[in-house]
Amino acid sequence: MIKNIALIYMGGTFGCVGDPLAPMPADLFIPKLEQILAEQYFVECHHAPAIKDSSACTATDWLQLVQFIQQLQSRQIQHFVIIHGTDTLSYASAVLAHFIGNSAHVVLTGSQYPLLNAQGNEQREFSDALDNLKFALDSISECSAGVYLAFHHQLLHAQTALKQHTTELNAFAGLEANIAIQTSQACYQIEAKDIVKAAKFNCMSIMMQPVDLTQQLNNLNNLLARPPHFLFLQGFGTGNLAVNDAMIALIDQLYEQGCICVLTTQVPFGATDQRYAIAEWVNHCKILLNESYGHADLYAKALKMYLQYDTVEQWHRHWYDQ
Repeated sequence: MIKNIALIYMGGTFGCVGDPLAPMPADLFIPKLEQILAEQYFVECHHAPAIKDSSACTATDWLQLVQFIQQLQSRQIQHFVIIHGTDTLSYASAVLAHFIGNSAHVVLTGSQYPLLNAQGNEQREFSDALDNLKFALDSISECSAGVYLAFHHQLLHAQTALKQHTTELNAFAGLEANIAIQTSQACYQIEAKDIVKAAKFNCMSIMMQPVDLTQQLNNLNNLLARPPHFLFLQGFGTGNLAVNDAMIALIDQLYEQGCICVLTTQVPFGATDQRYAIAEWVNHCKILLNESYGHADLYAKALKMYLQYDTVEQWHRHWYDQ
């Protein structure tokens, strides 16, 4: 049993009480959590830099978490379990995977139901919270260095995890940890300037609909006035998207405005594939192809590119480097 585990609490349903549910203040919740775990686990509990509903989390919150982990690493702590809300747990997992790499052992978890009852004085009668946390704590001593998501007795590669159900206990899917995949290896040391810059990071995803191409163009034209840094175009199937010369010209125009388009798919699992003739157009404009494991992984990759490089030309040049 590893005795030097940092347990970082970041909020979410796991620590909610009352009816309707609302977060218990962390200063009250963490001592109760420590008491429940004390008999079985040796953990050091910490408040995350930001404790909030995960639907309100952004890149700055996750980068502050990475920075906090890196500070704890300087104290020779190398094993971390993080409690996080499930709404954006896949995003948090992917961001940590890209920025921490295999420099530490990190397992994220959460729950669909709170740990405590409505009054906050006893464990909830029906809950997956403690079960998920114990599974995460047990997994941290068995997994190799890297970042993982532990949920409902599944240990998944963090980059591949996606929330697949809003309420069921088996809420996440992805590639299991015992399957070898290509993951981010090197860590990215977070500095204060990265957190400041991340606050301005802007990406947008458009799930393309089966409407007339003229309407597609009208929708995208609306972005020209104030385009995001990254625009994810979710096509059909393996990333198929019908275009014409005007659409290609518009993608190039967005590029000139400092916005890089990335062609991806709206299908949750499976990679994009350019084997169909309809995809030949991608060779003739400034568009990138998604090679990530899912939408959260794509978001994390774009964030890292944004922090590493300052111009759309650099994003385009280095996109396939990692």
